[in-house]
Order: sequence, then structure tokens, then C-alpha cells
Amino acid sequence: MTTTAEHGPGGATDNSSAYGRAFAHFYDRIFPKDPYAALSAQVLAGWHPGGGALEFGVGTGRIAIPLAALAGPVTGVDSSPEMLALLRAAVSERGVPVTGVHGDIRTYTDERRYGLVYCVCATLSILLTPEQQRAAIARAAERLAPGGTLVVETHNPAYVHALHEGRRSTSWFTPYPEPDTGLQTYSTLVPGSSLWQAQHLWHEPSGTRVGSEISRLTTPEETDGYAAAAGLVPAGRQADWLGGPFREDSPLCISRYAHDDRGTGGADHDDRQHG
Repeated sequence: MTTTAEHGPGGATDNSSAYGRAFAHFYDRIFPKDPYAALSAQVLAGWHPGGGALEFGVGTGRIAIPLAALAGPVTGVDSSPEMLALLRAAVSERGVPVTGVHGDIRTYTDERRYGLVYCVCATLSILLTPEQQRAAIARAAERLAPGGTLVVETHNPAYVHALHEGRRSTSWFTPYPEPDTGLQTYSTLVPGSSLWQAQHLWHEPSGTRVGSEISRLTTPEETDGYAAAAGLVPAGRQADWLGGPFREDSPLCISRYAHDDRGTGGADHDDRQHG
């Protein structure tokens, strides 16, 4: 059986919702709930001072479920009903305190403060303009408790450009451990922009599934700027969940932020907004 799902550029909500429609039913095959996901959750738990956690782009719960088992309740926001339906089923099976919320990470708010707010697996890049990305980081900072940590994981644009070796389009195949299983990717850099289009073909013995996505390659400096505008300061940066140092050729960038010690951070702003 072959399943095809596609989406193109559009508004932030449309783009992120379309991602869920395209990938929900084979997302866990591409990004399994495996030991590396458990390690990611363990690292996040180590950065979590307590008081609940909030995930922007919770998906099917790949990170939220093991994190909740380690560190307590997680609220997970996602714009995809399809992803949230799979999350609810997984949470029911595992019996962990994860609450899925249908919402837009650019505008999300609630009455709680969280010791840990995180946006991983390049969810921020699904927002296609700097203004939309800045808004999401501002909302995350507003929900952060004093002494808490914001974590953002994105692709490293320099690495993606290096894969293309000066070409607009390229492709590669990533084998998976199971027999006759792997992910074939056709990658295109949109000229004159920071947009990155990718079409993925997931191959396994039962058939092939196809999903297309578009994202905005976001530099670490841009993420730092969004955090600074929200009153946060850098607290650490690494290349992966194993703790490897971030370098120019690293595929991913994991950045941590905390409230500005001068007391001008997003929490103070949030107090003024909500009393």
C-alpha cells in the first residue's frame, strides 16, 4: 500500500497542521519511541527544576511520555488533531500524566508557569517567518517560571547547505535497522529564501508512504535573538542529546535559555499582563 500526503507553504497554523496530516500515521516509524528518545527525555529531566513541563509541538508524545514518567506532568500543545489523537492513545496505554492541548504555539497561553518549556525536533522551523518564530518563543518565555529553562532544538542551516554542495536540490537514503526499511529524502532549497522543502518516502515491506514538508532554516543566532527579545539569556548549547559540542558542521542545534538575572525577563512581563 502507498499513502501520499503533501502540503506546501502557507500560514503558520496551516503549515503545522498540514505536517500532522501528512506524517501522523507513520511519524512513529520515522521517529520511534526508542532509547534515543528516552535519552532526550532524561536530559530534559536533568534541566527541569520541577513545577510541570510544557512542550510546544508535542506530536505523538515521543518525548513527553518518557519525560512525564521521569519528571511529572507535561502539557503538550499541537495544532494537529491527528497527532493529538495518537498522543491520547499512547498516554492511555502508558498511564503517564501528559495532557494534549489543541493550539497554536504562536498564541498559546494558560494560567500556569512551568519549570521547563521545550520545543524540539525542529518544530520552531515549521513556522515560516521570523515574526512567527519570534512570537512562539515569546509565548514560551511567558509561560516559564522564574528559575526555569527553555530548550529549543532546530536543524543547523550550515549543515543542510553543506549536504547540497552548492546545488538547489539533492537526495539521500537513510537505512533503518529493520529489513528492507528506510527513509528516502528529496531536498530542495528555495532560492532567495531560508525555506527548505523536503519530500520523504518511507519504505517498508508493507509498502511506501510519502509526506512532504516545508520549513524555515533557522540559525542559532536567530534563536538567540528571539530569546533575548523575550527577556531570556543563553544557558547552554550542544549538538545532540548525548551532549556533543555544537560545531559549524553539526546537524542539529540544541539551545537552552533562562530568565535574565536582571529581572527583565518574560515572567515579569507575564505578571504585568495577567496580574
